[in-house]
Amino acid sequence: MFDLVIAFPRMEDAKRIRDVLQRHGYAAENVFSTAAAALSCMNRLTGGILICGFRLPDMHFAELRECLPPGFRMLLAASSRALSTVEGIDVPILEMPFTAGALIDAVQDIIREMRREAEASRDDPPRRSLYEQKRIKSAKALLMEKKHMSEEEAHRYLQKCSMDTGRSMAETAGLILTLMSG
Repeated sequence: MFDLVIAFPRMEDAKRIRDVLQRHGYAAENVFSTAAAALSCMNRLTGGILICGFRLPDMHFAELRECLPPGFRMLLAASSRALSTVEGIDVPILEMPFTAGALIDAVQDIIREMRREAEASRDDPPRRSLYEQKRIKSAKALLMEKKHMSEEEAHRYLQKCSMDTGRSMAETAGLILTLMSG
């Protein structure tokens, strides 16, 4: 689920954007006129898109971008005049004035990108800490010494025990070290 948060200095602008999004089937209830209020809302949500103006009363978009909670992306809506004052903007831009179709396309593009990234991160195996790696290596060495296993056999043994008990390999390695070291 991607929540939409809208923050513009003029509440009327924010509400117009909300209305367009709602007419196109998006649940857009979070509308604010300050960065602080938008950040407070986003910190209670799990992720989504912040659609904001160039400068809010309490924060410039670049400062706001640095404060975005994990799981949030920014869509900047600003005039070409405002955009010409900064270089190297690394967020998607919606140049004002824009059409409803341009807004919906931009939101859909960001959602597609976020979904692709979420799927890609699910495919990546979780990374082990250096401590966990050392623990697994020590457990394999102990199995090789005490049970006369090859490294491959010790690794498979750790994997099997881990799957059978529902523990991580690092946890299983810790148990083996505790039980066999004594």
